[in-house]
Amino acid sequence: MDQGIAQPLLEVRGLSAFFRTGRGEVQVTRDVSFAMAPGEMVGLVGESGCGKTVTGLALMGLLPPGSSRLDGQIMLQGQDLVTMPSAAKRRLRGRRISMIFQEPMSALDPVFTIGHQISETLRAHQDVSWAEARNRAIEALGRVGIPEPTLRYDAYPHQLSGGMRQRAMIAIALICEPQLLIADEPTTALDVTVQAQIVDVLGELCARMGMAMLFITHDLGLVSQTCSRLVTMYAGEVVEQGRVDDILLRPRHPYSSGLLRSLPALAQRKGRLPAIPGRVPVRGQMPSGCRFEPRCTHARAGCSAPQPLRPVAVQAEVRCCRAEDIVLPGVLATEDAA
Repeated sequence: MDQGIAQPLLEVRGLSAFFRTGRGEVQVTRDVSFAMAPGEMVGLVGESGCGKTVTGLALMGLLPPGSSRLDGQIMLQGQDLVTMPSAAKRRLRGRRISMIFQEPMSALDPVFTIGHQISETLRAHQDVSWAEARNRAIEALGRVGIPEPTLRYDAYPHQLSGGMRQRAMIAIALICEPQLLIADEPTTALDVTVQAQIVDVLGELCARMGMAMLFITHDLGLVSQTCSRLVTMYAGEVVEQGRVDDILLRPRHPYSSGLLRSLPALAQRKGRLPAIPGRVPVRGQMPSGCRFEPRCTHARAGCSAPQPLRPVAVQAEVRCCRAEDIVLPGVLATEDAA
């Protein structure tokens, strides 16, 4: 567990997610652990399929109950969301914990106006009239930067641009002023200008409302601009976490270093773009020890043993037995770095 977070809002302890298939049960995430303080912005990064979205859905209690199960704990101010009854989870979702989904056109209902969906979310958790809900929904649309919010209140999702649909999703997620926001790839498929605007809106609202945000993304550049801490996942496990600046300059896990070095903006000019060799292991066929070992150029005999997530510095943890032995290149590294 993260060191240095005295009174966490959220504590995820040894969380593992399993899905039932025709061939038996498959483990998707294993021993995911991290914590978040009130008002903190934390980036959850990793390549596609590493378990980021599954972790976010598990926190929301949105994994299908008939075909999935969770081990471990998700503690929200002392309440374990894993063992919480379904009715209690429904009351909590949208009020104390909300989520911005990856694709707004899939998450928004096409047969209801944007304003109706925001107002309905508010009325589901608070005893307010439709008139008051309408006024507060219009205020929420204006707060996330949608022009002419009174007119947009009566618009359907297909009548809005991609950027405005994403802003409407943010308005729905924030209408009840939750304590924790899970933003799952909130800038996917948006152009760079709109992407920057959405990130600015999220950062401003988090600061204004004192809300914590888990920013799920594969974009390390966005994380460096918005978040104070970084959690890196690989093949369903958290492999490193710590302060963003510390990991960018001095990553302690070879996978984190590989991600940073593979960014085009950070690679050497007029040289080959560094890449992580090999492929991600297939679900159900994971190595018994370090899951990154088959692709790691620093692997030694001891790496075949299970690797616990352990502290290596203040607010820093890594799942690597060689973290103290090797110096890994970060964003300022050159090709001949150790």
